[in-house]
Amino acid sequence: MTKKSIQTQLNHSNYRAPEGFAAYPTAIHHASTVLFEDVASMRSGDWKNKNAYTYGLHGTPTTFTLEARLAAIEGGTHCLLAPSGLAAISMVDLALLKSGDDVLLPENVYNPNRELGRWLSSDFGITARFYDPMIGAGILDLIQPNTKLIWTEAPGSVSMEVPDLPAICAAAHARGVLVALDNTWAAGLALRGFDVGADIVMQALTKYQSGGSDVLMGAVITRDQALNDRIAQSHMRLGMGVGADDAYLVLRGLETMKLRFDAHDASARKVAAWLKNRPEITRVLHPAFEECPGHATWRRDFSGAGGLFSVLFDAKYSEAQTDRFVDALQLFGIGYSWGGTHSLAVPYRIQAMRRNWPDAGILVRFNIGLEGTDDLIADLEQAFGTL
Repeated sequence: MTKKSIQTQLNHSNYRAPEGFAAYPTAIHHASTVLFEDVASMRSGDWKNKNAYTYGLHGTPTTFTLEARLAAIEGGTHCLLAPSGLAAISMVDLALLKSGDDVLLPENVYNPNRELGRWLSSDFGITARFYDPMIGAGILDLIQPNTKLIWTEAPGSVSMEVPDLPAICAAAHARGVLVALDNTWAAGLALRGFDVGADIVMQALTKYQSGGSDVLMGAVITRDQALNDRIAQSHMRLGMGVGADDAYLVLRGLETMKLRFDAHDASARKVAAWLKNRPEITRVLHPAFEECPGHATWRRDFSGAGGLFSVLFDAKYSEAQTDRFVDALQLFGIGYSWGGTHSLAVPYRIQAMRRNWPDAGILVRFNIGLEGTDDLIADLEQAFGTL
């Protein structure tokens, strides 16, 4: 064979690493182009079949491994990755809804999902209607002949109301309607969505699965092959790929997720109990506490709570005062999301988000991270002094 130029040698090498290497971490496979053994294998390849590889967008050993592990956590069979939680929600909507269809969303839904619903209504001819998250079996009365999908969120990630998922799912299935659950709060650890009747489980892997506040990713998990195939078509048409490095970071985070989730949970309950006794706070909205709407449902269906909860300040405190309280916190960052090791605090105008909200006080949501719990309480105490 003619001697190859240096430039060609830099791009084509005969070296192959020896077989038999083993290590705990999943290998990171960077690939857009996937190589085929021959033309016949290229032509016979099917991107929907995860026993073969066709293109990096449709999966590599790294992403297939992450999908399999996420499905196992939820007790599902199929999993598709998306670049964010919202991307995963969009993928479900665009797979299952068309012009003339109807979708139901809880009034306390994750706000980007609310905005997506409004966009579907204004630009795509898909009606998006909002229901009281505590409606339970009463949702049957809202189901129309063109209702194709019901979104649920357990609990609402700001108001913390815990819906009766088995009742909602039973009513939906009686009318042949699919139910999608945003299970990000419970992460598949404190609640498995399929056990309470959901057809589709969505998770924002940005939260506990990553654990480092440095990755954006979402997942859609199903048990039904035909349903997965419909969503996979949407996944392909929207080009919902994720990078191998991000997939690896989530895989690494999964190994400690249960330990971190339990630590968040224990610390959050301690902080919430302390806040419950503060005169500035009228209500602690933590599903494990009796005064939280849906507490009995949480006690029946859930095994844990994680680190996210909200509180309501006494109505005598103005927004300017509660903003000053949040600004005064030193160990709590001001930022959205949760599930990371750092604590966060965000004030919300809940009356603008939740129709018929009964309380007048300002709501502040906390993510309790992995700092020392006593240090967090001391920080909260000094911030109360600014009121």
